[in-house]
Parts: sequence; structure tokens; C-alpha cells
Amino acid sequence: MTSEVFQSQSERQLGTFSKLVYGMGDHSVNLSLSALSIVFLFFLTEVAGLRPALAGFAILLARSFDAISDPLIGRFSDTRTWRAGRRRPFFLLGMLPFGLCFALVWRTPFDTADGQAAMFAYYTVVYMALSLSTTILSVPYLALLPEMARDYHERTSLNAFRAGCAVTGTLFAVGMRWLADEWGGGPEAYAVAGSIFGFWLLLPWLPVFRVSFERRDETAPAPAPLAQSVAEIATHGTFLRLSGLFITARIAVDLAAAGLSYYTAYWLGRPEDLVWCLAILLVFSICSLPVWLRIGRHVDKHLMFIAGAGLWSVLLCGLFVIPQDFSRPVLFGLIALSGVGFCAADLMPWSMIGEVIDEDEFMTGQRREGIYNGLFTFLRKIAGASGVAAMGIGFEAAGYIADQPQTAGALLVIRIAAALAPACLLVIAIGFALRYPMTRREHSRIRAELDARAQKVS
Repeated sequence: MTSEVFQSQSERQLGTFSKLVYGMGDHSVNLSLSALSIVFLFFLTEVAGLRPALAGFAILLARSFDAISDPLIGRFSDTRTWRAGRRRPFFLLGMLPFGLCFALVWRTPFDTADGQAAMFAYYTVVYMALSLSTTILSVPYLALLPEMARDYHERTSLNAFRAGCAVTGTLFAVGMRWLADEWGGGPEAYAVAGSIFGFWLLLPWLPVFRVSFERRDETAPAPAPLAQSVAEIATHGTFLRLSGLFITARIAVDLAAAGLSYYTAYWLGRPEDLVWCLAILLVFSICSLPVWLRIGRHVDKHLMFIAGAGLWSVLLCGLFVIPQDFSRPVLFGLIALSGVGFCAADLMPWSMIGEVIDEDEFMTGQRREGIYNGLFTFLRKIAGASGVAAMGIGFEAAGYIADQPQTAGALLVIRIAAALAPACLLVIAIGFALRYPMTRREHSRIRAELDARAQKVS
């Protein structure tokens, strides 16, 4: 068993089918995260009856809990010596709590008669539990990717499979909203849909455990203590620039996704357009993956990010200015083109983190995939939650009232949240990308030096 789990530096790569199976892990994680980003705020305000500000704060408070859990799980996975590997056993530990907590977060054991405080406490605690179980799975899972794929192009390929499966997870999240609406859209419908999809979340993890592998490096020094590692990472310039790019882009993604429910329902007055818009966005995102992969054979990753984020930001500005009676076919055309830009903006940061980890090993001699991915996962969660929390507070300040005609001020805030604010954030992300130092040539130099060091030791 040990020989199957641990592989030498170069003797094994994943085949196409195994890459697809591995990618289904992020299908599971992204289904949950997308449902929470796209549907959950709407569920809390429109179905459960929680005030928008309290709903946004519950999400932010639960995600802030990850400030501790994400890097801790990352550090823990960096130092494990289980027979089945450092990271893979976490898949078996986290899968059942993950599915159960996802099902619980869509239930409504309290209503407005029980008071806002009771609802706020329930959703905050269950969301915290779901965030922790997500961390137990996702941080070791993502830490495996740069370990399994060492080559620049192979890493992009594996990330493309992961990203494609992640997008299908988002499609399933849209399907959950559609299914709940088809069943009446009330608390019982969301509870049943949440239970069905909670079970679905469990299914990929045993196959992912089976196809994944780790590379044993007997000469690697033990990672520094957590506080020292975080302090060292905080001075890693390439990681800080990537983090700035990633945070602003992530807030843009989650704002646009969460705001679209309100934009279609209240600005366009066509709530039935939501599922179509999201489906078109995600289908075109998946279809554009091979194009971006081909471009990636010749263009550095940060330049691909700039191209995708730039295209998407322009189209978001278009969504901000369109009138309420805007043509449905033209709207869907804008959304389709947005999917092409969204694909690159979402894919590239996750593909770039592996090169940052290689640079850290080059500078320090330590291999710290777990801590880096723990911090990166935390940034993903807290960035998205901050945007959604700000949106909830903004809605309440503008006088938003659930399931009622909205004032001009509330409609303006909805349009800003769904389109203009994400566009501005993407422009900021492009600013970080313009000065990103890790090129294909620089990574090749670093990788060659690391391989030479490994050969000398062996």
C-alpha cells in the first residue's frame, strides 16, 4: 500500500480519467461554496426571514472562523505521517460531516416568531461547522495538486480538469435552487433539496482518495512552527501579490453571483432568467477551458488572467447600464461572453499558487503546500463572505424589503452589487497581475534548481 501512496519525484503522473476523478473533489467543494455564495443569502432573507444585515453578518462571522482552521489544517497536513499519506486520510475524515452540515444549513428550525436572534445563532453555528468540514477536505486536497503535478504545463492541465469539475459544481448549485423553486420554494423544499445534495457531496471522496498520490521526500526538513511559517509567508512578495489579485477577484465573483438573484428578480423583473443566466455563464466557461489551455501553451498565466478579467469587467459594466426592459437574447449573449472571461479569471490564480510554493521551497528549503493552500483557501472564503456581508448591509441601508417592489435607491444598490462593484474589483485585480513576477521562464529556472538539489541528495 505504501508504494501506491508515495511516489518518487518523477515516476508518476495522472492520466486523463484520473485527472477527471481528482477534479470531482473540487466539484463537491465548489457545489457547496457556490450554493452558499449564490443561493444562501437569498435563502436567508427570502425563505428563512432573516434580516439582510444579520444574514450578511452570520456569513461573515462563520467564514472568519476559518482564519484559524484553514492554516491549522494546512500545517497539520504538512506534518502528518499516516500510513495512507499526509493529506489523503483527511478525505475520509471530513466527508461525512461535510454532507451532514450542508444538509443542516438549509433547514429552518426557527422562524420569525422565534425571533431574529435564534435564527442568527442557528445559521452561524451550522455554517461554522460546515466551514470546518470544508476545510478538512479542501485544504489537503488542494495541497496535493502541486505535489502531484510538478511541471508548469502539467499543473495547468490538472488545474483545468479541477476547474472544469468545479464549474459543474456551480451548475449543480444552480440546479439545487431550481429544484427547490420547482418544489414550491418554501422551507420544506429547500430542506429536501439540501439533503439530496448533501448526500451527493459525499460521493466523490472515496474515488478521489483512490486515484490521488503523494511524493515522499525523505530529505525535506520539517516545516517551521506555524507562527514562524505564517510570518515567513507574510514576507513572500510573490505570494502577497498573488493574494491581492486573488482576493479582489474572489470578492468580484461572489458579489456578482449573489447579486444576480436580486438583479434578475428586482431590476429586470424576470426572476426566471436567473437559472438561464447562470447556466449560460457556466456552460460557456466550461466550453472555453480548452481554448484557454491552448493559449496557456504560449502565454504566461498572469497575462491570461488579465485578458479574462478585462473581458469580464467590460461586460459587467454593460450589465450595470442596461435598462429594465432589456432584450433577453442580448442579455444572454452578454452573459455567454462573461463566461469566457470568468473562466480565466477563476482558473488562473489556483494554477499560479503551485509556482509560488516552488519558489518558497527554492528560498527556504521547506515544502509547505498545506499552509500555503490553507491560507489561500481562507482568503477565498473570507473575501467572498466580506463581499456578501457588505451587500447585505448595503441592501438594508438602502431600504430593501424582501418580496416587495424596491425603491430607486435599493435598485441602484442591487445593480452596483451585481455588476459595477465586481467590475471595479476586477480592475484592481488586473493592477496586481500587471506587476506579477513569476513568469514561465522564471519558474523553469526554479524547478531545474530544485530537481538538481534532489538529485544531489539522492
